[in-house]
Amino acid sequence: MPWFSVQSSPPPLAVRRGAFSEVVLAEEKATQKLVAIKCIPKKALEGKETSIENEIAVLRKIKHANIVSLEDIYENRSHLYLIMQLVSGGELFDRIVEKGFYTEKDASQLIKQILDAVKYLHDMGIVHRDLKPENLLYYSLDEDSKIMISDFGLSKIEGSGSVMSTACGTPGYVAPEVLAQKPYSKAVDCWSIGVIAYILLCGYPPFYDENDAKLFEQILKAEYEFDSPYWDDISDSAKDFIQHLMEKDPNKRYTCDQALQHPWIAGDTALDKNIHESVSEQIRKNFAKSRWKQAFNATAVVRHMRKLQLGSSQEGPGQTTPTSPCHGNLLVPGDHHGSLSESCQDCCTQKSTENSLSFSTHHCPQSNRV
Repeated sequence: MPWFSVQSSPPPLAVRRGAFSEVVLAEEKATQKLVAIKCIPKKALEGKETSIENEIAVLRKIKHANIVSLEDIYENRSHLYLIMQLVSGGELFDRIVEKGFYTEKDASQLIKQILDAVKYLHDMGIVHRDLKPENLLYYSLDEDSKIMISDFGLSKIEGSGSVMSTACGTPGYVAPEVLAQKPYSKAVDCWSIGVIAYILLCGYPPFYDENDAKLFEQILKAEYEFDSPYWDDISDSAKDFIQHLMEKDPNKRYTCDQALQHPWIAGDTALDKNIHESVSEQIRKNFAKSRWKQAFNATAVVRHMRKLQLGSSQEGPGQTTPTSPCHGNLLVPGDHHGSLSESCQDCCTQKSTENSLSFSTHHCPQSNRV
């Protein structure tokens, strides 16, 4: 395994913890290339082997400009390490809120990138099954940065048949046929893209209720509205596009190919009028408490690491450089109390530093490439 120096800033920015994994920011020492390492303790995989095997199987198959790529895999006796492409431009909602100017055309260009990527997946026989704004990240801080699809934990490679039946996904974005526990196909991703397009144009979800049963009933009936005044300045073409994707009958629902040919995507019907004030206000109001606000902020960490690099270059060659998680000292942040995450305690010894970065040092055994 290449040697990585894993350095980060304070805990809220440095580590993203999932259900049974965590992600740390790292730099490959030989190339100074920044990557994200998904660290998965094998103990946590007991009974969940199929999920991670499925994610790896999917990631090994795909290579697309708008999809976060798997660059390598390593394992030791206690952990599995997925070396992932780093995307550092921030989350979709954050960037929209930060903009001073945002139009239908911006939303159309975002959806086109998502459609291109999902069409690629579908052509490969892969269904994502969990498309949502939280899984859409900007590649870089550049104003014209591309959007990237991440998180393939629920993805499915289609077998000889074209339908699936396992209920999964995030309630607000899941297609009616999934909630109805009917066999479903790649059309579920197209429904989710329609929901995302809806939110991008108004800032709130098409389906919402504090009561899950009522929420599901709305989705099952495909009951949504283009409410005034939020949709008054949105083109009929945009609404038509959404209606074709958020079609209750999956057999009548647009495919990615059809959606890419719609005038709102392929033509010039997307309006240039600034809708930023209304959309950003609704995003703040409706998504402020969502998980996306607490997610891993790679942007801030990258900035911090650049500062560390500048500092280390001035300290001279005598400075000790941390090594990879499997070849010595792995520097990762502790929690607010300076302790390690539970997932790392089985294979690592702990020593918290008393500085503002709250770094902890891991000592991990040798690893092997998978």
